[in-house]
Parts: sequence; structure tokens; C-alpha cells
Amino acid sequence: MEYFAGLDISMEETHVCVVDREGTVVHEEKTASTPEAIAALLAKAPACRRIVFETGRMAPMLYHGLAAFGLPVVCIESRQAYQALKSLATHKTDRNDARGLAHLARTGFFKPVHVKSLPAHAVRALIIARKKLVGQRVMLENQIRGLAVVFGVRLPRALSPAFIDQALRASEGINGLSAAMEGLITARTAVLSAVAAIDADMKRMARASGACRRLMTIPGVGQLTALAFTATVDDPGRIRRSRDIGAYLGLVPRRYQSGEVDYTGSISKCGDRRMRTLLYEAANVMLTRYKGPLKLKDWALALARRSTMRKARIALARRLAIIMHAMLRHGTEFKAA
Repeated sequence: MEYFAGLDISMEETHVCVVDREGTVVHEEKTASTPEAIAALLAKAPACRRIVFETGRMAPMLYHGLAAFGLPVVCIESRQAYQALKSLATHKTDRNDARGLAHLARTGFFKPVHVKSLPAHAVRALIIARKKLVGQRVMLENQIRGLAVVFGVRLPRALSPAFIDQALRASEGINGLSAAMEGLITARTAVLSAVAAIDADMKRMARASGACRRLMTIPGVGQLTALAFTATVDDPGRIRRSRDIGAYLGLVPRRYQSGEVDYTGSISKCGDRRMRTLLYEAANVMLTRYKGPLKLKDWALALARRSTMRKARIALARRLAIIMHAMLRHGTEFKAA
């Protein structure tokens, strides 16, 4: 007899349900949301052919932890699971969700997803932290600029040395404003130091990675884009055709077809939003700043003449993603000609 398990995971507890091939529940219990506790609970139940749970914040840690115990775990797309679970139970409870996931494991009606490695998640955490810090820096600079303009002082570009000097002179001798300016400037200095430390760490990681060094030979692709792309793809072999990377990153047109209606819209915007932004910026740098001869740039500019520059940037970003995936998969170098 074959058995299947479903795990409904929360931060503190995980509900576990084991069913047989006929769909009969043979074991139900809840335990702590740790790989050790879940593996110990499943050891008390019949050996399962497949163990299913949804994507989420706890998924990477639990997936790799349970796989280390030799358990046949599968992580499935949460949006698909949500639609299926709605039809299996009237009331949404953790117990019913675990039962529904067990039935999905039994029937095979699910879409498995790739769970990125923990080192890839660590790189993504570094990139996300940098993005948040840069946002905080911009917010502090805008606040400093807003306080200064009340007193008729228009500050220069924020990253110029004169920005801080003029901000301090504008607040000199004004009770309240002087302390506010000094506090904001101190906070900005701390944020800049944190961003510089992250940039140094990212530079070291990019130099140590042969894949990143190859990707950085593409005009417009820097260390941030190269690190983000390698972390997003993680395992290039899991995407069989390089041209499919555009759909994975949400850079292909959205399509709706029903009967007489067949509509093609803007890009789908599925997948990693930050990676799409970085590829778009790389495409813009190639089109506006790179001065050398490049067939890829000529192709995008010809497209811009037929359509718009914005569509050309999106098309070039998609083409860059295809080229970068092929370079990672085959270990080849970029050729400008």
C-alpha cells in the first residue's frame, strides 16, 4: 500500500496528514515547524511515497532539512494549491488544508516548484538588504532637502560633498532645526556605511565566482545584476531551454484567449520583480551608455525605431536573460560581435 502526506506549515506549528492510495486518512497530528520534529512525526506513520507542502517563507529551510533526512518532499505552487484546496473543503482550517495537500500528493494534481539552495537565498538576502538600505538613504536625503527648502535653501545633488555642508550651514543657529539636521545626517552616514560594507561583500563574492565574472563581460551587466541572476537561476540545468527564462522572469507578453477573444497584453510580471528591474536597467545602460559596436544593441535600436524605446528595453532585457542563462548553462563567454 502506498501512502502520501500533506504538510500545512505555519511559523510555530505544522499540521501533518497521511492518507493511503484510496484517500483514507491513516494518521493526523501536529508538531513544531522544524525538520527534526516533522521527520520524527512522519517516522511514526507509514513510509510515504510523496510528501507535499506549499511555497512560503519556511519552505527553503524545511525542504532542505527534510530532504537531508531522506524524505521524498515536494514543494508545490501555492497559487495552484489555493484554488484546489478551496474545492476540497468548505471551511479553511489548518487540518483541512493538510488533508487537501495530502490528497493532492495522492492524485498528482500539482505543479512542483524548484526550491533554491540556501546559498542562493543568502545572496538574495544580501541584495534585498542593500535595496532596503538604499531606499532608507533616499528617504533621509529627501527629508533633509525638505527641511532645508522651508528656509529657502536648495541643496545640490545628494551624493555630492556639498550636500552635507550646505545642509549644516542652513540649520546653523536655528534651535530645533540644527538638532534635526544633525540627527538625519548621522543616520544617513550610518546607512551609507552599511551600503558600502554590503557593496564590498558583493564585490568580493562576484570576483570569487567564475559565472559572475563571465556575466559581467556583457555591457551593462555589473556585479549586482550578475549576482542576482545567478542566485535567481540557482541551477541553470533546471530550465531546459534558455528561451524559457523570459517567461520565468515575467518578461513575456500576457495572453488571454477565450472563444472569439484573443488578447495579447503587456508583460506578465511573474517571478522576481527585482531581477526584472536589474535586467531592464542593464538594457538601458547598453542602449544609452555603451559606445562600442554591438549587434545586440543595433537589434534593439532597430526595434525602437519600429516601435518605442520602452518596448525595445523590455525586449533587450528578455534577450539578455536568454544570453545570460545560456552562458551559465554551457559555460561560454560573451561575444560582442
